[in-house]
Amino acid sequence: MTARALMILGTASHVGKSVLTAGLGRILADEGYRVAPFKAQNMSLNSAATPDGREIGRAQALQAEACRVPARAEMNPVLIKPSSDTGAQIVLLGRVWGQVTAADYHNHRVEELFPAVLESYHKLASEYEVMLLEGAGSPAEINLREHDIVNMRMARAANAACLLVGDIDRGGVFASLLGTLELLEPWERALIRGFAINKFRGDESLLRPGVEMMERRLGLPCVGVIPFLHNLGLDEEDGVAIEDRRSAGRAWTGLGGDASPERPLRIGVIALPHMSNFTDFDALAAEPSVALAYLERAQELSGADLLILPGSKQTVDDLEWLHRTGITTSLRAHHARKAVLIGVCGGFQMLGTRIEDPHGVENDGQPRTREGLGLLPAVTILHTEKITRPVTGRVLDRAWKQTAFRGYEIHVGETILPDGWAPFAELTPGGADGATSADGLVFGTYVHGIFDDDAFRHAFLDAARAACELSPARDKVCVTAERDQRLDRLAEHLRRSLDMGPIRGWIGPRTGLRA
Repeated sequence: MTARALMILGTASHVGKSVLTAGLGRILADEGYRVAPFKAQNMSLNSAATPDGREIGRAQALQAEACRVPARAEMNPVLIKPSSDTGAQIVLLGRVWGQVTAADYHNHRVEELFPAVLESYHKLASEYEVMLLEGAGSPAEINLREHDIVNMRMARAANAACLLVGDIDRGGVFASLLGTLELLEPWERALIRGFAINKFRGDESLLRPGVEMMERRLGLPCVGVIPFLHNLGLDEEDGVAIEDRRSAGRAWTGLGGDASPERPLRIGVIALPHMSNFTDFDALAAEPSVALAYLERAQELSGADLLILPGSKQTVDDLEWLHRTGITTSLRAHHARKAVLIGVCGGFQMLGTRIEDPHGVENDGQPRTREGLGLLPAVTILHTEKITRPVTGRVLDRAWKQTAFRGYEIHVGETILPDGWAPFAELTPGGADGATSADGLVFGTYVHGIFDDDAFRHAFLDAARAACELSPARDKVCVTAERDQRLDRLAEHLRRSLDMGPIRGWIGPRTGLRA
């Protein structure tokens, strides 16, 4: 039996498609539907490891969690990880497929991948009774229509009822909705069943005349005006989302003169040009005892108590950026002040003495080597094979009160330490991971999501605050424990905002199908 399909389309990127798909997945799962998410093609540097060690977009992993089903590579068969303005790595069914230019991908390669996309969809559709599809960007990208595989072409293949979502917080929502429909072909417009307005702030009665006019102009029902939901705290996939994150000016204003031991711990994350998996630090940012900022200029680093070098899609390029901007000098000065410095994945590789790319993995096949920061005695050699797996780990430093953690690895490369040098942790699977400096103030790890573990994060913050001569945190949050509650909160928010009657009518009643 083939599942019924509902597709969430947007008038633009970052209108809330991913979060709405997750919320609708939780609603339908609560109502007893066996439901699964699907996004044919996703462009994002935020990714996650599935239980069987495949790589997919982090948003689809969240959506699977919302639907209460395991994440699978088929839920995001094509993942595009940009490496430059015109090039990207293609991940097919969780494994690296190749490196392409944007023009080559859209004009040629995408047609090679579409059969695998369809096969993935039909495999899932045979196991579930409802498929929740997410579009990408806008379905009205007329310059890309001929080779589009993620919006209307996929909607037609799935025979999906489509909901078009506009973001009023960005302005121009009525023009965006109308313009999108005007640019669609007749067969594409026929698949759109209704529209919704997302991220509304204010008095809805003032919006109502415009909504009614849009219903007449579009010939479609508005199934809901969704109020802006503050402090949701769920993963975001788009690079656009990083623009909303707090800069030093926003996060640390007023803290410079605060010398009290109760003040927030100032954590600075270096905003690398090719930063990946910036969601690694959302849990830290959620802690009341932390003021976390993303730093782009060398002079901003002096305000931080603790600095983090995050993951990178282009590690050598971002290492060169550190040297070129003077941030390398500031990082070394930070270390000289006996302050804590952490590297995660690519950031860990940068902390070493050098990075070698003999196969040109990050440079279109052209070998190169770059000097690292020299704060750990590690040499990294980039290999063609990518390691992707969920792991559990144990910090080897006995001074830590909580040593156990869990997370996932997604990286290329092997990091070699001199004999007798202490790794940061022991992983299962994987063995020794990362490295720790002799003074314990610098450490690196390959594990993403390490700060998502509540007990580990709290122990880490206790140690970090003590190292900065700050008092223990009075209040702590349990992000992991609250994650399911956040999904439930999102679902309840949508239940109050959306008219679920028409949506249920589009997908039909439950069939009782079970995998």
